[in-house]
Amino acid sequence: MGDFHYTKDADGIVTVTMDMDGPVNAMNAEFWPLFAATMDRLEAEPELKGVIWTSAKDTFFAGGDLKMLKSIEPDGVEALFQSVEATKAVMRRMEKQPVPHVAAINGAALGGGFEICLACNHRIAADNPKTKIGLPEVTLGLLPGGGGVVRLTWMLGLEGAMPFLLEGRQVSPDKALKAGLIHEVVPADQLLTRAKEFILSVQGDAAAVTQPWDTKGYKIPGGPSSAPHNMTRIAGAAAMLYKKTRGLMPAPARILDIMTEAAGKVDFDTATRYESRRFVSLTPLASTKNMIETLFFGMNKVNGGASRPKGVPPSKVQRLGILGAGMMGQGIAFSAATAGLPVVLKDQTMEAAERGKAYTATLLDKRMKQGRMSAGEREAVLALITPTNKADDLKGCDLIIEAVFEKIDIKDAVLAEHETLLAENGIWGSNTSTLPITRLATGAARPENFVGLHFFSPVDKMPLLEIIAGEKTSDETLARAFDFARQIRKTPIIVGDSTGFYTSRTIGTKIIEAVELVAEGHDPVRVDNLSRLTGMPTGMLSLLDEVQIKLVTDIYNTQVEMGLLDPDKEQNPAARAMLAEMISQHGRHGRATGKGFYDYDNQGKTIWPGLTAWRKEGADIPDADIKDRILFRAVLESLRCLEEGVLRTVEDGNIGSILGIGAPIHTGGYIQYVNTYGPARFLARCEELAGKYGDRFAPPEILRKHVAEGRALA
Repeated sequence: MGDFHYTKDADGIVTVTMDMDGPVNAMNAEFWPLFAATMDRLEAEPELKGVIWTSAKDTFFAGGDLKMLKSIEPDGVEALFQSVEATKAVMRRMEKQPVPHVAAINGAALGGGFEICLACNHRIAADNPKTKIGLPEVTLGLLPGGGGVVRLTWMLGLEGAMPFLLEGRQVSPDKALKAGLIHEVVPADQLLTRAKEFILSVQGDAAAVTQPWDTKGYKIPGGPSSAPHNMTRIAGAAAMLYKKTRGLMPAPARILDIMTEAAGKVDFDTATRYESRRFVSLTPLASTKNMIETLFFGMNKVNGGASRPKGVPPSKVQRLGILGAGMMGQGIAFSAATAGLPVVLKDQTMEAAERGKAYTATLLDKRMKQGRMSAGEREAVLALITPTNKADDLKGCDLIIEAVFEKIDIKDAVLAEHETLLAENGIWGSNTSTLPITRLATGAARPENFVGLHFFSPVDKMPLLEIIAGEKTSDETLARAFDFARQIRKTPIIVGDSTGFYTSRTIGTKIIEAVELVAEGHDPVRVDNLSRLTGMPTGMLSLLDEVQIKLVTDIYNTQVEMGLLDPDKEQNPAARAMLAEMISQHGRHGRATGKGFYDYDNQGKTIWPGLTAWRKEGADIPDADIKDRILFRAVLESLRCLEEGVLRTVEDGNIGSILGIGAPIHTGGYIQYVNTYGPARFLARCEELAGKYGDRFAPPEILRKHVAEGRALA
């Protein structure tokens, strides 16, 4: 049974050390009785001089019980409200006690953990590079319900609080100090000593034991929400949030609503009660459940190695070789070097290799200007990258990644020239988005040590790494590739060697379906806008322009030539014909040439007038059908990948779809979307779409099986 250890020293200072069951302290069923009983004891404590709250764990406090919150249904909302209000009542007792309460933050304090800190009079954090401080609830479809929205708004003002509440920003102790979230940062071994010193230094100081919101005449920094400049700020934030969420993720808008009320005319306690109501109203929503399931539980499973082959010891790459210093190679070099990994970056000329290294220098310069890195740290990272045009410089690398053009003959030549330079039992990674790994590995001396490593562009920003297992790729190689991904701070999924793997195969379906709609005669602007209203980051036609119509068409033609695709079985023949005509007859290659579905210039973009040639009289279908055709194609392809074993786990599919190919975040990923839509309802809708628009919408057997058995996809 967990406990809140309670000790009182000779100076009358009580230290409460939270030590709950499990690896972290959390606001679960065990928390409230311990918290309330501790406050009862503190209020009865004679000659009390002050209280220090700290943790016996590596983290200070991890936040709310997400498993419990994910389980809340509409009939459980009122009970949750009463529970939240009871906990907040204890927090109010804590901050109104006439002695100073100090949060001694010895590790990460996030969500509910930081809300406990906000209820303390003084906050001191240990100087720990792993510590993060903040209120990240919005990233999981929730809002801080333990007083965090109201307290932070009163403490920092509307403008100061917005990044932490609306974005869920998490910061290091130094940045938390600068932002005003905490009062001090001290060496870890001085944390409790400094907390006691502070308590003794403020004895008899009424201001030190009074929270700002309980201070008579206190004014919120930046003024109330009714101030003209704040009204403009609130309106701008509301517009920005809708543009970002399309109204499909309600948490940010509800947070802004609470902030506006808290900075208005209502008193503090009324504002926190309103916060509780808004908090519990989010818990039964499908979007909240989806985001918690995938972005917390699913992410932990994926990063924890759910797909990593078992029984293979952990490994680390000691020296990385990269062939090709272009866009992908230079991004991989940056990611590896910033993770502390020595890199040899090779290109055909020294000038190209140096240019690849300069990419890292440019990104590091930005970090320095932002105060995120010192000059010494910059130089240390750059020193890890060795540019070269000599093959022998890669000798002894335990991993070599080729990041050359997407052409098999070029990749074959690079493999033949450099494979022998690998260290003993070194592994070879091919960065490719579509070329079959089994085919690429045929020229390898050790195909068991050959693996696909599909990075996403830009590599320095995109967190996903798709690891592709060829027919002969060994479990040891897959495990080592997985460990490398974690070493350079990427989230890895392991997939099978199907045409297009998982991500390229799936993203292509929703794009080509949007083109099919235009080829059928529908308004292209309407199609693009409705695809965005599904929650996707950008319209599908705009996305196709970005990735280049010519490139997508060339890849398709190459796959046909290689026998990987049968054009007679093409599910979107009208779309393929349209793209071919746009390229061959109109030179519409994509945004890079200024001409795709849109015309591009310095003023922005406008739809290409030539698309009117495909418009047809009477081509009109419901908005819901357009949105579902685009979204369901990607969902159905994900289910087929799961059915075929291309995906090893549901979590890989969900995380891969969100981090790699723009699945709407509120869905929790393409497979999780089926669970909250309802498998039986989703099946029925698929059959309806198949009847109207073709067999590509026919539900796969894996879906029928789960519906028949009454099971969610897990």
